[in-house]
Amino acid sequence: MEAPTSSSFFLEETPMTIETSFDSNYRKVLVAARRARQLQNGSKALVPTRSNKACRIAQDEINAGKISYVKNNEAEVTKPLVEGPAVPILLS
Repeated sequence: MEAPTSSSFFLEETPMTIETSFDSNYRKVLVAARRARQLQNGSKALVPTRSNKACRIAQDEINAGKISYVKNNEAEVTKPLVEGPAVPILLS
């Protein structure tokens, strides 16, 4: 059996943009939660703050415009193809 080479794989490039404004409150909460996790794991705060809580520091950084995120412009949600009944049955 032949081993796959790097030229046999095709990686599709998807356009990405760096966003600084939020299109929804949900996305803002997700970005703040991810940044809070980074702060809990030892990252330094990007703005001076009086709070010791990672969530509040992340919110302060977002409000100061120090946090941005990458958005995939052409992300399509596709349903997986399921053969047979609509609900998968797991056999033990």
